[in-house]
Amino acid sequence: MTTTQRIAAIRAFTRCYTAQLGVLDEGLLRTPYTLTEARVLFELGQQEATDVADLRRDLGLDAGYLSRIVARFAADGLLVKEKSPADARRQVLRLTERGRAVHTDLDTRSADQVRDLLATLAEPDQRRLTEAMNTIRAVLEPTRSRPPTVVLRPPNPGDYGWVINRNAVRYAEQFGWDHTYETLVARIVADYAGNHDPARESAWIAEVDGEAVGCVFCVAENAETARLRLLLVEPSARGLGIGSRLVEECLRFAERAGYSSITLWTNDILTAARKIYQAAGFELVAEEPHYSFGKDLIGQTWSRPLPVRAPTLPR
Repeated sequence: MTTTQRIAAIRAFTRCYTAQLGVLDEGLLRTPYTLTEARVLFELGQQEATDVADLRRDLGLDAGYLSRIVARFAADGLLVKEKSPADARRQVLRLTERGRAVHTDLDTRSADQVRDLLATLAEPDQRRLTEAMNTIRAVLEPTRSRPPTVVLRPPNPGDYGWVINRNAVRYAEQFGWDHTYETLVARIVADYAGNHDPARESAWIAEVDGEAVGCVFCVAENAETARLRLLLVEPSARGLGIGSRLVEECLRFAERAGYSSITLWTNDILTAARKIYQAAGFELVAEEPHYSFGKDLIGQTWSRPLPVRAPTLPR
């Protein structure tokens, strides 16, 4: 193949890909936002605060162009701009609750669009497509050091089975827990999947570069109290702050849903999880020894209050 033919092939692929995903539409995914604006929202949604200079560098955007996008988002109440706590000469951007709701909506629409695309393909073709896309990235970014892409999303078909499997495997490998723990997790997941109230209960799957690596559930304990359940982060994804992000997402949801407090039950041997709970403001309120999952354990109940407000969940 000549260089001219290769150029034509790459341009043909680009036209096909942009047409499939509608990235040239005036509003991406039937929203008021352009592709660039949606990408900025996506990046801002990956962490609590984002340095403006880092955002401009990572996205390769002109400073003036990014400034106009930030000004629009600020005027729409989607973000706030603050001085960096580490360096007062720098500025950071932080999504507001409304901004996080818009980010979640865009993320869900994007995932649904790709899911619909994959649904038209047989399983072998789905594998060929994703492998080819991974090949393109590997060729175009062979030496570029890029941070992993972390996404929190609602569970998709198959994720509930993944939650049960990974909880059972991880705790069996790490602590020697027996099949009764898997039974407990299966019961929790089945109760949620079969009968949860979306206005009062939610769940999140954490992905790193498209691979599921963590989860957390927020369910109703009673009318006033939410319960955090099944926090899990795979060892391969630890050190990325995913556990803290999952807990923070759970707290934000519980607050928006109108709960006045949130509680959780864990065991004292789960030291990494306990540190995350403590950092998020949970306090130990009770503990007692018990025999469960084939082991002698010390169970702990942790709790924390939530700011009281009227429910403001997006429709």
